[in-house]
Amino acid sequence: MKLKRNTKEMRVCSVFGVSLLSFLFFTSCNTDETQTVATFDNLVLEDNFDIDGQINRDIWNFDIGDGAAQGIPGWGNNELQYYTDRPENATTENGYLLITAQQEDFNGAQYTSARLQTKNKFQQLYGRFEARIRLPYGQGYWPAFWLLGDDSDGSIWPRIGEIDIMENVGDEPTTIFGTVHGPGYSGAESISKSYTLQNTRVDTEFHIYGIEWGPNYINYYIDDVLYNQITPEDVPGEWVFNDRPFYIILNVAVGGNLPGPPNAETEFPQTMLVDYVRVYQR
Repeated sequence: MKLKRNTKEMRVCSVFGVSLLSFLFFTSCNTDETQTVATFDNLVLEDNFDIDGQINRDIWNFDIGDGAAQGIPGWGNNELQYYTDRPENATTENGYLLITAQQEDFNGAQYTSARLQTKNKFQQLYGRFEARIRLPYGQGYWPAFWLLGDDSDGSIWPRIGEIDIMENVGDEPTTIFGTVHGPGYSGAESISKSYTLQNTRVDTEFHIYGIEWGPNYINYYIDDVLYNQITPEDVPGEWVFNDRPFYIILNVAVGGNLPGPPNAETEFPQTMLVDYVRVYQR
């Protein structure tokens, strides 16, 4: 049996002196201090992946291919994998979602993996989005838990907005990133901050990655540490996180602009394990 963590018992740590460019910050967990943190305690989505071999298609869609069919080869990041919906790349087992990257020749690619998303099945404006995840390890791995804005009005990225709740470069097993992209601050110009774990790693232990998102802020946390807050004053462009619902994405990319390609020491296959995904409203 998996032990499920009660998210409503999470401590809130205030963040002071944040410099998004230098990544220098100081934290304090004094409960007398205040921080703009919403209380989202109404659970509206929960997937515990409890049925072996069955991904809930009422919640999850699969992105298929290398991005070329969508007009964005390499999914816009020069990624090397071909996404499939095969059980070799995505399945459930023992109460976990397993997203596995394989090294194999497949439809012109050298690697396969999976990308699951909830577009048109679950989308929400504001709330608490969190997942408990263990990540793969190695040069070239690029696992992520993130949100994209709904594009049904014809808007395109980065106008729709992107909230990266968790990204990791596979050869840096103690560091994660939280990022936003929007018009005027996308791609290499995105607003991002890293967090370094102490005495633990992302590939050997599970951690809870999440955001609490309100009209004028996005708070980032890992486990019980709130390590960053991004507000409209922090972005050098339009704040696009208050005009549309966002959907959830879970994926493991191989290669790409951020991590670079695998090397001779990179081991395949490797798996991102997701214990649960939960979303709350106020």
